[in-house]
Amino acid sequence: MRILLVEDDPKISAIVRQALQEEAYAVDVAFDGDRAEELAFVNKYDAIVLDLMLPGRPGLEVCKALREEGSTAPVLILTARDTLEDRVAGLDSGADDYLVKPFHVEELLARVRALLRRQAPVKSTRLTVGDLAVDTAAHSVTRGGERIELTQTEYAILEHMARHAGAVIGRGELMESVWDENYEGLSNIVDVYMRRLRTKIDEGSPVRLIETIRGAGYRLRVPEHASVSA
Repeated sequence: MRILLVEDDPKISAIVRQALQEEAYAVDVAFDGDRAEELAFVNKYDAIVLDLMLPGRPGLEVCKALREEGSTAPVLILTARDTLEDRVAGLDSGADDYLVKPFHVEELLARVRALLRRQAPVKSTRLTVGDLAVDTAAHSVTRGGERIELTQTEYAILEHMARHAGAVIGRGELMESVWDENYEGLSNIVDVYMRRLRTKIDEGSPVRLIETIRGAGYRLRVPEHASVSA
């Protein structure tokens, strides 16, 4: 999942970004309102964390502009303003939640998770494809009951594929979902990680789940007669 963080304070921005990345979110950062609008109009975000006191265009105006343009991404406002009038103004601008500074990072993460659940409710935090189970709350993976240790990036890729089990997922879609806009590494990074995932998920199992669809991307295959749940 991809999140836009809009915060002009470098220290707060760095702390929040690291915390979100440790939860396996891809995070783009904007330090002013104009850049925030530019990114939000170009990219599709699952959630936006938005400070109000920004250089350039204020956060309230950014939020209003996003809603006027039809953006449905949930918005969590961060601000030092804590009066009732400020809270009402923030929510009336189109925000979904409001968190006053100073705040605990754990609470921010919990509010982001709540917004994502509200945006796309699921019946369970457990995704299963045959004997593969992905626990989206604990960020843990098992196959045949055996725990599989994955890196944050490997987990993010696998969760995305498990949410779309049986569907072909292009490399571009995986890049957009897992890596942020500042990634400038290997052009074949998706293929590199898919090889690692194959080793961890499929090696030693008679049933291969991860398939390469030539010219299209990858698919988490649903074995015949296997169950899929989310």
